[in-house]
Amino acid sequence: MNEFCVVLVRPRDPNNIGACARAMGNFGLSDLRVVDPYPPVWREAVSAVGVSDILQHAQKCDTLDQALADVHFSLASTALKNRDLTQHIVTLPHLNERLAQRAQGRTAFVFGNEKTGLSNEDIERCDEVLNIPTVSKQPSINLAQAVILTCYELSRRPDFVPIRTPGQEGKFPTDAQKEIFISAADALFEKSDFKTDFSSSQRKTILRQMLSRQGLSCEQLFFLKKWAEKLAEKLP
Repeated sequence: MNEFCVVLVRPRDPNNIGACARAMGNFGLSDLRVVDPYPPVWREAVSAVGVSDILQHAQKCDTLDQALADVHFSLASTALKNRDLTQHIVTLPHLNERLAQRAQGRTAFVFGNEKTGLSNEDIERCDEVLNIPTVSKQPSINLAQAVILTCYELSRRPDFVPIRTPGQEGKFPTDAQKEIFISAADALFEKSDFKTDFSSSQRKTILRQMLSRQGLSCEQLFFLKKWAEKLAEKLP
C-alpha cells in the first residue's frame, strides 16, 4: 500500500516511533516520515521488531510542510475534545469509504506527539481530520495504538493481501495419499501388536473414518505418516 504514508509530528519517545513502524510493517505500509523528532537517537528503537528497515529509511523532516510536500491528501488524527475544528471530520470506521472518494495520489496520516498531540496549526495544515471514536471519559489514544488502529482499518481495503485469509487452508490430501498413510499406520499396528484382535481391513476402515472427520492437510498427514514409519523402524 505504497499510496499511504504515516507522519509523526514531534514524537518524544523513540520506542513509540519504533512501535508505530512495527504497526506499519504489520499491515504493509513502509513510508514513515518523522517531523522534528525529540532527541536522542530515534532510528534504533528496540520496539521496531522486524521493521528496522522502515526506521532506517524513514524521512526526517524539519517541518510538517516538508513532510507533506509530495502528498495529495492529508488527514490529521486527533481527539475531538476541546477542539474547534473547521475541516470535515472522518471517523475511523468510515475511513476507507472516504478514501474511495478522494483524488488519486499519496495520502498522509498525520499524528501528533504523545504529550500534546497535534497543534491547531498542524491540524489546519491538513485537508481533513481523522477521529478514532472513544468514550468521553478517555478521549485520547496512545500514539502507537492510534497508528495500528488506522493501519488495521486500511488493511480492510480490497487490495490488501494478508498472509492467509479466513477459511484458507492448506492443500487437502487425495484418497491415494490417505491410503499411503493408512497402510503405514496399519503396518505399525501389526509390528507393535496393537489392536491385533481387529483384522487389517477393520483397522483401515477405522482410520479412514477418522481421517474423513479430521480434515487434515497434506502437510499434517505427511507428518503422521513419517511418525508411523519411524516408530515401525524402531520396533523389532
